[in-house]
Amino acid sequence: MSLEEQQKQQYRDEGYMILERVIPDEHLALLRDECSGQIDSMHTRMDEAGTDVIGISHRNKRYFVANCYKERPVLRDFLFSDLMAEICKATLGSDAYLLYEQYVVKGKQAGMKFSWHQDSGYFSPHCDDDLIVTCWIPLVDAYPENGCLQVLPKAHRSGVARHFTNGPGGFLVIEDADLPHQQAPVTVPVPAGGVLFMTNLTPHSSSEHFEDVVRWAVDVRYQSAELPNNVGEHPDDYSADRPTHEIACYPPEADFVLQSPSQPEQVVDSWHAFHEIRQRFESLNERPPGPQRGWVPSTTQA
Repeated sequence: MSLEEQQKQQYRDEGYMILERVIPDEHLALLRDECSGQIDSMHTRMDEAGTDVIGISHRNKRYFVANCYKERPVLRDFLFSDLMAEICKATLGSDAYLLYEQYVVKGKQAGMKFSWHQDSGYFSPHCDDDLIVTCWIPLVDAYPENGCLQVLPKAHRSGVARHFTNGPGGFLVIEDADLPHQQAPVTVPVPAGGVLFMTNLTPHSSSEHFEDVVRWAVDVRYQSAELPNNVGEHPDDYSADRPTHEIACYPPEADFVLQSPSQPEQVVDSWHAFHEIRQRFESLNERPPGPQRGWVPSTTQA
């Protein structure tokens, strides 16, 4: 896969771009089957246990599945595929890439609207000037009626806006008064098998989901290996007193090397290695704290 120069320019200028039908149908079907199987398995276990909290959270009608890797390594294979490596090469312009661990499989249900935010609102402030590529990958066609994304073009040039902590579903939110308004919001339909790429500074939200079907998507982030990361570290190695260039952009999650011609021994090339590294960060008692950005609840949201 290769990107047209026009697409690269749009990404630099507008803060986003779309590649349509880049994921082969057979891979897309496999991903859908993996996600469906994982959800069915979890629902069965939740019903048997009489609980709604077993590896899946249901926040404001929105499912987040962050541990599909445990039983379904196909997702890991996709995240580390040659396709995703080529995408990283085209957007990051570097020879070594990391999978930034904060990825989830999301299911958006009827009635849900996702508020404006920037991914950097969740990251460490010392990474604000660095590029982290968000890949939003719908597993079904995403269009306005089922909650496709909206972006603010060119707003990634304005830095990190103020976020508040009490947005819908408990997520961060940028209020209208704090949104940069270089251009009007753009609604971005993406067909199944396509990918919407955004920078970590691109404000984005979603249209309201009116249809009674679940709109599934995989949300993945990649960064250059030159950025701060925790590759090869144990959670106990974390210290807030270290120089910032030694602290990962999101310390609670593990970083993985996807490609590194100069240090191929660091590449995580098996599901078992991937699983072992993730397990280091599974214990809540060991995980480093999340970035402290000073965001507070909004008085207008209360």
